[in-house]
Amino acid sequence: MSTQATTIQEYRRFERWNACARTSSFRDSVIASLMPLRYRSVEGLVDHGPSLDSLRRYQWSSSNTSSDQDSEEALNTPSSEDGDRHITADRSALSQSADADESSPELFHRVQHDSSILALTVSDKFIYAGTQDGDILAWSLASYELVARIKAHKRAVLCLTLSQDGQFLFSGAGDAIVNAWCPYSLKRKYHIYSTYDVGDIFSVAYSTQFQTIYLGAQNTSIQWCSLKDSDSRQTPNEEGHPDKRNHRFFDSKQAGAKAPTRSASPGRSAELATGGEILEIDQAHMKHYAHFGYVYCMLMVRGASRLVEPDEEMLISGGGDGSIKLWKLSEDPDDVIEEIACLGEDDAESVLSLALDGSFLYSGKLRGVIELWDLDTKQKLRVIKAHNGDVMALQMGWGFLFSAGATGFSRKYSTVQYGQYNRSSENFSQKYQCMNRWKSHEGKVMASATTNYNGQRFYITGASDNSVSIWNFSENHPRANSVGEFQEDVLIKSLQEFVSYKTISSRPDHAEDCRRGATFLRKLFKKYGAETEMLNTDNHHNPVVFARFSGKQATSAKRKKILFYGHYDVVGADDKKGNWIIDPFQMKGINGYLYGRGVSDNKGPIMAALYAVVDCKNEGLLDSDVIFLIEGEEESGSRGFMEAVKRNKELIGDIDYILLANSYWLDDDVPCLTYGLRGVLHATISVDSNHPDVHSGVDGSFMMDEPLFDLTSILSELKGRHNHIKIPGFYDNILPVTEAEEARYDDITDTLIRRNPELGPASALKASLMARWRQPNLTVHRYKVSGPEGSLVSCHASAAISLRLVPNQEVEDVIESLKTYLNDAFQELDTHNHLTITIDNQAEPWLGNPDNAIFQTLEKAIMEVWGPIDPPSRPSQPAPASNLRPPRPTSSQTAATTPLSQRCASLRSPATRRRREGSPCISGRAAVSPASAFWRRSLEPPRRIYPADRRAIARIWIMSGCG
Repeated sequence: MSTQATTIQEYRRFERWNACARTSSFRDSVIASLMPLRYRSVEGLVDHGPSLDSLRRYQWSSSNTSSDQDSEEALNTPSSEDGDRHITADRSALSQSADADESSPELFHRVQHDSSILALTVSDKFIYAGTQDGDILAWSLASYELVARIKAHKRAVLCLTLSQDGQFLFSGAGDAIVNAWCPYSLKRKYHIYSTYDVGDIFSVAYSTQFQTIYLGAQNTSIQWCSLKDSDSRQTPNEEGHPDKRNHRFFDSKQAGAKAPTRSASPGRSAELATGGEILEIDQAHMKHYAHFGYVYCMLMVRGASRLVEPDEEMLISGGGDGSIKLWKLSEDPDDVIEEIACLGEDDAESVLSLALDGSFLYSGKLRGVIELWDLDTKQKLRVIKAHNGDVMALQMGWGFLFSAGATGFSRKYSTVQYGQYNRSSENFSQKYQCMNRWKSHEGKVMASATTNYNGQRFYITGASDNSVSIWNFSENHPRANSVGEFQEDVLIKSLQEFVSYKTISSRPDHAEDCRRGATFLRKLFKKYGAETEMLNTDNHHNPVVFARFSGKQATSAKRKKILFYGHYDVVGADDKKGNWIIDPFQMKGINGYLYGRGVSDNKGPIMAALYAVVDCKNEGLLDSDVIFLIEGEEESGSRGFMEAVKRNKELIGDIDYILLANSYWLDDDVPCLTYGLRGVLHATISVDSNHPDVHSGVDGSFMMDEPLFDLTSILSELKGRHNHIKIPGFYDNILPVTEAEEARYDDITDTLIRRNPELGPASALKASLMARWRQPNLTVHRYKVSGPEGSLVSCHASAAISLRLVPNQEVEDVIESLKTYLNDAFQELDTHNHLTITIDNQAEPWLGNPDNAIFQTLEKAIMEVWGPIDPPSRPSQPAPASNLRPPRPTSSQTAATTPLSQRCASLRSPATRRRREGSPCISGRAAVSPASAFWRRSLEPPRRIYPADRRAIARIWIMSGCG
């Protein structure tokens, strides 16, 4: 016998021995290759297995598969009747890696977790992942939010399978248990176990035809269990459960009997999921030694081979022995599955993954090899050297073969089906070309899935770097939209391009970027049928973008005029402190949030409002005229905006309602509507002397009037005890608190206290909110002197102050009162210095009517999307005051603000990430916006949710109900 054959037999014997006599089932499996360990401690096994020297040739080591140079080879293998035991390499058959298209696809979104992702599957609404710590996670495809996390198993979840009819989600794990779940609620429906010590459950398949679940195990067996109701089903024996029985080699309980105690992670319960019917697999329902190695993967297929009837389901399994087997199934669970074909050699080159394309079967193996088999002829048609590391995941999608391996690389290959899907000008003369090759993860890719969602094509990968990546392959895919239904990725792509323009109004070197951003926005409005203009401002400041969408002609006589205000300029995004995790002008989606400068303030809300109007227009639901007025100087004091509006008042026309989306929620969870904002008055108070800076030791005396002392003296007269502002008549015009307003504050306080008890007591919180939202305030921000630090007496001293004003306080009246009061106080000093008062910026306070039609429509929209928060709380809440200045309504009846940003996106927060229990939250200087965070009580999301901000809400205010 040859040395090679002897070594293979030794390895096979060792693997079988490990399957039965494992001391740590997870370590012995191929999945353990994701761990940064070298399996060298095998001296204790020498007496029971092959020699140590021969074993070392097959030991798993992460260093062997960590290369970041993922080379490509392709072998064209002529077939032979005997299963192709002799393969001839023809390297010219396929292009080498240097010739392959290595362009990376678009990383559409990435979600992070705190444990390795070992298994993936996807439904029409959710991405499911199994983790190394035994959890099952579910992310919404609509928003990429983590909508559920359950403790499913005591050990690593090694496989996830969704039944073809979508009724069951199956999970197999290292605790020798298979669970069946409802994919919508993640409630456990069945708990299945074997009385044998089967070890890890590596693979699960489900036959909808026979209503039977099949599981591939570490002890080389395939077992099955019927889910049909049957009187003959045996009653489970509690002592036979893996948690109860003793280990066959040790006196302790099975490894799954006691799990180490761990503290619960945020948003997750440490309690193991329970419930459902307990099923014990009949001892006769097992195929012993289905493979001479672990059963790593299985597929349930129909019509894939002439070996069974076209409408009959067939099971395909891949094992650690390197073979692939086809199994004929029976409706009677007492019948043993029948092996009808065996593909491949018993060479210990483990089959780790399978993918089916018609009658063609792809198998991913060790050392980066992918084999192509014809199931009808049982011939090997091709061998592709795809990766340096093991091929852990294979998927077919849209005529392409996707592979991913232990090196963290993924590849996309053309196949024989490619021509049916090819819409581009590319024309590969030969199939199985590597069309894309990219680094998809920093860790080892352990699982993958493909799906179509709302006309988009997604390839999804999960890896040992604790992340799931969603790759978009929709670029060349023609979208067949229904009437009026826009693909949701259009909004995201538009926002992504919008964010890429560095529209920083405060920096002259970005003036061209600001113009380009304004031009992009105007073209986008025009593309969707709006009448557009570029309104110039004074002194060559950034222009104002004007756009008008007209409502239905049939309603022209009674159409309301709704103005949406926004701004396309942003504040700077220097990353000297490393606060940004991405390039701030290259928007990325992470954990259900969109990162990028301006996605909250204010580019995201602009895109959400635009596409809401476009949707309504295309569906014939636009009963109102919607005017967009988007300025480019908001972050620089709205320079020239008021003058531009006044000059173009005839173009803008009379306005019935003004809507803003330029504020924040009360917190990260409770949405709000704003019907009023405090105004602001910024002023600089300066005191100057006739002499230059002098030395206090040489020239200082009681005869010298010092500017800084005079300035301090008059500023001290502005406020008295308890911060009472002493300007005469300052409080005279403030509106009294009504009973309705008092009730709103009570509701707000109750809601916040219930969700955040640490904010209490309620009376103190209510007083604080009222002081910040409906009472005025005066602040001294900073002092400035002319001289340097030291002993000089400065000839100039100034202070920057601001006054926050409330509705019914007129800014001009307050300015006059402030100047008079300060001048009088200055005169009383009898000083030789000079006082100057400069008004730097001003904005009127405003107050809308929360009982009018548009506000009630907005309130209804929020309730439809989020549902009641915590009865009896109300959604009609005034938002906190903001230092962002909305335009003053010049001819409107009312105004309202729809904040689209969570509190965690506040401008006052550093650009760092923090996690709150039950709500992953990312803070940043207006750097993050929810992808579509809706309130939910179950996994089922609302029907019309859009992927940027609250597009589902925005589209409601333009319907006939608002006017």
